[in-house]
Amino acid sequence: MKIWQLRIDKSYMPKVSILVPTYNESNIIRFKLQNLNKVKYPKDLTQIIIVDSKSSDNTIDVVNDFVKRHPESNTKVLVESKRKGKSAALNFALKYCEGEIIIVSDADCFWPSDILQKALPFLADPDVGAVSGRKILLNSRDSWVTKTEDDHLNIMNIMRLGESKVCSTPFFEGGFSAYKKELLESFDPYNTGSDDCGTVIMMAEKKSKAILVREAKFFTTFPVTWRENINIKTRRANQLVRVFGKYFYLLLKGRIKSPKRVIINYVFLYLFSPVIFFVLLMTTVYLVWKFPYFASIFLVFLIPRVGSHLFEIVQNYLLLLLSIFSIALSKKFVVWSKPSNRALLTEDVLRQYRLI
Repeated sequence: MKIWQLRIDKSYMPKVSILVPTYNESNIIRFKLQNLNKVKYPKDLTQIIIVDSKSSDNTIDVVNDFVKRHPESNTKVLVESKRKGKSAALNFALKYCEGEIIIVSDADCFWPSDILQKALPFLADPDVGAVSGRKILLNSRDSWVTKTEDDHLNIMNIMRLGESKVCSTPFFEGGFSAYKKELLESFDPYNTGSDDCGTVIMMAEKKSKAILVREAKFFTTFPVTWRENINIKTRRANQLVRVFGKYFYLLLKGRIKSPKRVIINYVFLYLFSPVIFFVLLMTTVYLVWKFPYFASIFLVFLIPRVGSHLFEIVQNYLLLLLSIFSIALSKKFVVWSKPSNRALLTEDVLRQYRLI
């Protein structure tokens, strides 16, 4: 509930460049373009850049058709000669940006029409270098997987807001993240595999605040099956270990001054806690084997109360531990496939939430 100690100027209206990276997004890119076209911001101050990583479907045809029918949208279409990943696509597009503020949004994320009016005033403060938004799931009640993810997002958003008001947050979202161009040398300059959190490291080095604006929410969906959930969490764990491994290195080198206390907490959480957790887990297994009677009584009382949370904690720590070992052995194991939740982004659902 702490008030912002920032200079928030609602009259601040810089020119913005909105980057949307795409790869085989023909099913939803039309909705994304309609969504961006609905945003309440002066058209002469808005540049939209669609940067495609050599899609094998008709994504570009859909985009070109939309641009032809809506010339007022000021949309530029770029196509990479080769697919190199999201950060590489964004860096390719960065050279064509005309705006003072660079905004990134994934093709499957949709904004309320007033998102820029709510987020940009925070960038008027000279100490703020980047702002991010709050992710809202359109299908949060569809399965236990989406309910668990929704609970996780709610907790993380509270923490990110608190960190932002105290100093700065290291967590950013690809659905909406805005950066001052003067501070943005490149996306993910340390090659962490995370175009959002990896880019914010540079802000911390430059002593520039990266904050969550709670009112700047955006909408998307999340997979309903455990298998797809694991794929996403595996990729996320791998990125977070790389991100906070880089923070740890920069802390040791004295190159991170603020938000040092926030970063130290997360370095411990993502780099050291998984190892400690593994030791405690093995100790628990040993005690269950050695004293089965007392252990069974304990588990009977514990599991009904914290079963789902306990499962999530064990799963997440094991994924982090696996990521730590893989990175230490210089192995890349990034699991990624196009999730089925994209099919949930129908015209009816998006119209229901007034997103198109």
